[in-house]
Amino acid sequence: MPRDERPDVIVVSSKGQVVIPQSLREKLRIKPGSKLLVYGYNDALIMKKFEIPDVRRKLEALFKRIDRRIAKYGELSEEEIDEEIRRYRREKRSR
Repeated sequence: MPRDERPDVIVVSSKGQVVIPQSLREKLRIKPGSKLLVYGYNDALIMKKFEIPDVRRKLEALFKRIDRRIAKYGELSEEEIDEEIRRYRREKRSR
């Protein structure tokens, strides 16, 4: 833990709920509806922010890319579309 961070004491409610301190919510960008993975490890409780990728946004970006290529070169074969998808995935992994 960095030296400037001090642990906070929180209280568990009768329903088993806890409040994550505001400073941590802001730092980790945890907002209402955010997903957290929670698991126990020995005597510790670990929470990790869990982000579900926005598949729709990614698909729209891929479709726009393919549409631009079709506008420039004409219709694409299935193999060319598959190659464009593979290229897009490689680029996303390398970022």
